[in-house]
Amino acid sequence: MTVFETERLIVRQWTDDRADVARVYDTLSRWEVSRWLGASPRVMETPDEAVRAVRRWRGAASDDDVYGIWAVEVRDAGVVAGTVLVVPLLGLDDQPTGDVEVGWHFHPDSWGHGYATEASRVAIDRAFASGVREVFALVHPGNDRSVAVTRRLGMTPIGVQTRWYGGTPLETYVGTAP
Repeated sequence: MTVFETERLIVRQWTDDRADVARVYDTLSRWEVSRWLGASPRVMETPDEAVRAVRRWRGAASDDDVYGIWAVEVRDAGVVAGTVLVVPLLGLDDQPTGDVEVGWHFHPDSWGHGYATEASRVAIDRAFASGVREVFALVHPGNDRSVAVTRRLGMTPIGVQTRWYGGTPLETYVGTAP
């Protein structure tokens, strides 16, 4: 199911299709990708983990598709480049904070094409149109590629925060609705 489109990209729900699962596994089994994800980064070790991830991501979608963890497919190639997400953030007590995160992770063969910026820009605009006032991007220190995406999105750095993801220190950027 398509969530939104850009000129180059189709952003859609992840599926149990063999190609989707294989792409998730191929992406998250790489340290150069997984090292930047989560409070305790680790590589994905089995294709079964990819199946579980896809199912978990589909479950993150809100009924109105404002929130979700979606596949980013390159329209002309028909290949999934990666993932874009807009999700509510939980605090250190695992309770809702009212904060919203935008994030992305892409296969290395899709880096450097502007896909993360393009998909995230529309995802953020959709969140703002639904009434979200601020969107945060949380970046592990040293992830220069993601910092560059936040800059291209016009997000403002607000320093290292520890209020989400188990207190992991994360460089934090904020975008505010117009």
